Amino acid sequence: MPRFSVIVPAYQVQAYLHECLESVLSQSCPDLELIVVDDCSPDACGAIIDEFAARDTRVRPVHLPENVGLGRARNAGAAHASGDYLLFLDSDDTLTPDALRSIADRLKETGEPDVLVFDYARTYWTGEAIRNQGALQLTEQGPAPFRLEERPGLLRLLMVAWNKAYRREFVEREGFAFPPGVYEDTPWTYPVLMTAESIATLDRVCVHYRQRRQGSILRTTSERHFDVFEQYDRVFAFVDERPGLAQWRPVLFRRMVHHLAIVYSRRDRLPPGSRAVFLRRARAHYRRYRTPGVPVPLRCRIHHVLIRFGLHRTYRTLQLASALHRAAARTAGKLLRGLRTAALGTHYRIQRCLPLRADRAVFAAYDGRGHGCNPGALETAFRDLAPHIRTAWIARREHHHTIPPGPRRLVPGTAAYWTALARSRYLVSNTGFDDRLTKRRGQVLVQTGHGTPLGHIGLDLQERPAAARGRDFARLLKDVDRWDYVLSANRHTTLTHERVHPGRYTTLEYGYPRNDVFRTATPADVARLRASLGIPRGAVAILYAPTHRDYRRSQRHPLDLQRIVRRLGPRFVVLARAHHAYDAPLTSTCGRVVDVSGHPSVESLCLASDALVTDYSSLMFDYANLDRPIVIHADDWEAYDAARGTYFDLREVPPGAVARGEDELIDIFATGHWRGSRSAQLRAVFRERFCAYDDGRAAERVVRRVVLGESELPPVVPLGERRPVPSAAASLTREPLTTVPLPAGPRAVTDSL
Repeated sequence: MPRFSVIVPAYQVQAYLHECLESVLSQSCPDLELIVVDDCSPDACGAIIDEFAARDTRVRPVHLPENVGLGRARNAGAAHASGDYLLFLDSDDTLTPDALRSIADRLKETGEPDVLVFDYARTYWTGEAIRNQGALQLTEQGPAPFRLEERPGLLRLLMVAWNKAYRREFVEREGFAFPPGVYEDTPWTYPVLMTAESIATLDRVCVHYRQRRQGSILRTTSERHFDVFEQYDRVFAFVDERPGLAQWRPVLFRRMVHHLAIVYSRRDRLPPGSRAVFLRRARAHYRRYRTPGVPVPLRCRIHHVLIRFGLHRTYRTLQLASALHRAAARTAGKLLRGLRTAALGTHYRIQRCLPLRADRAVFAAYDGRGHGCNPGALETAFRDLAPHIRTAWIARREHHHTIPPGPRRLVPGTAAYWTALARSRYLVSNTGFDDRLTKRRGQVLVQTGHGTPLGHIGLDLQERPAAARGRDFARLLKDVDRWDYVLSANRHTTLTHERVHPGRYTTLEYGYPRNDVFRTATPADVARLRASLGIPRGAVAILYAPTHRDYRRSQRHPLDLQRIVRRLGPRFVVLARAHHAYDAPLTSTCGRVVDVSGHPSVESLCLASDALVTDYSSLMFDYANLDRPIVIHADDWEAYDAARGTYFDLREVPPGAVARGEDELIDIFATGHWRGSRSAQLRAVFRERFCAYDDGRAAERVVRRVVLGESELPPVVPLGERRPVPSAAASLTREPLTTVPLPAGPRAVTDSL
């Protein structure tokens, strides 16, 4: 008896079926049977199913003699199932990597519930993946399993069958089956959730829900959308047959009204001329199933008024008025934006004719993000060492909370912004300023950079189209010609920058100012930071910070962080930080996994952590200054190197242990190799090569050279003489860590250690 029976009905999806079936068969949890139902498909689906069955004994093909529709095809697959749990997967969707393993772990943790609800993400042809907006309903906090009465918010999720795992004995005992027609998930999902004695949730994306441009039922204009009325008749009939479920009638009534309003309002569903008929039937259903005395939320009242009174003409009139209003607003907006742009351009040209202000400096980081990185450290040093300089920081309004007291706050694109760019003597950024900036005689532009390069940058990207993505290299060189000073953390960075960014600037090989805090922070500072992040006393905090992938459009999720903390035991906490290029969280905060993507200071996160796990992020070069363990997760090095290009093979000269997969990563921490002697030796060699100048006085050297004009600068403190900042886990070097036992077998990390 397999653990899972995955049921996939197939009809006219030959272009997507391969990917769907591969996503199931390649799962790291192999204890499954894959039941693929050919719903008498006229294309090659039947042949594809047979091909998979011939090569993998876990595939069980079912060929139906006639087309019966999605619901009945699922029933046919369920009749052949023998697994403990049933999962339904549409043939154009896919399971995410390790989804079944996560589902199996959660089922075991929660005592084999009747139903497990997990999350999904909508995936588009552009490669973009957007997680379900109702993911908060899937929190794993609180008691589990539970009944629907304890978590009624689950009824607000999309009513589909494929975001759940069902205990087969429960389904067979209750006699659940899918009805014919469209919207067949509705009379399946509501009864299942209302009847289940035990429900659990899994806060993890397990299904990628493909948004097809054409061909999906919900995007097909058809009279079949009238089936929604019969489906709700079935739902309420089920409730009427079981008096104990009467409490759910008000909720089901509200959900029905919302659903009918959505079907009616979508232009691509109902055929022309049928909308009035649909609304009349919707009004009849409203009157038939209305539950008097039920309060209607304010945001839903327009739907109730529309359906209750059948206001077809009124709705059409409001729809037309709304379209006209939007068109007028767009036209007016374009006109106002054009006038504003012209006015600001004139303002900037006038300001450039006025004298420079020698006591002004403007700073920016990451194209308008908050105070931080090398410019942030320099801005603070300007105020400390050159108090006669008045500083200003450029950031979008949503990042102003990160700016400390002192600098003036500037919003990109405003008149004050252009005034500052035109008249400030010092311009400091780690990326670049507006392309329309005209550098004036007497202005000093400091390019701080934002990391030691591992992947190719600058002109080296000319032969890397995946990474360059249409970059204008002529404009890049024009920007380079505006630089006066470029900061460098080490000799490798200097030699690379001067070759790929050729220009007349002066390189200041002083170390990175953003790393100064690693030398100046005290144990009390570290303790305060850990407390602010909610890290329990005595816990081992792992900072997980992956870089972005040039060969992918969406953020990558290679590690199951919840599984990792479960395997490592209660003493471990993971701080997950997304790369700044994505502007989105890396994961959701749940239990001992905390998403810190929105934290304004990555340096603070480094100080608060006990170890770093990364792939190819330049953060490793900065983190090495702390002399704390670093573990490299290099599961796709070949792909990354092929797309981006790298300056050296990180696997040959790593700053610590190297893992090629999730299980190896768990093994490295569980066995203590992450903080072992071999890892310490690798880190020492790495620090000697890349951290020679980061002694805590880099910002001071820059200010004294660039602003104060001094030639005698503070000497660099050798590595061996620097005071380390102890981490909270320093005392753990002599204590054993409590971890979950690992499976038997040879360790694949031996050669990398």
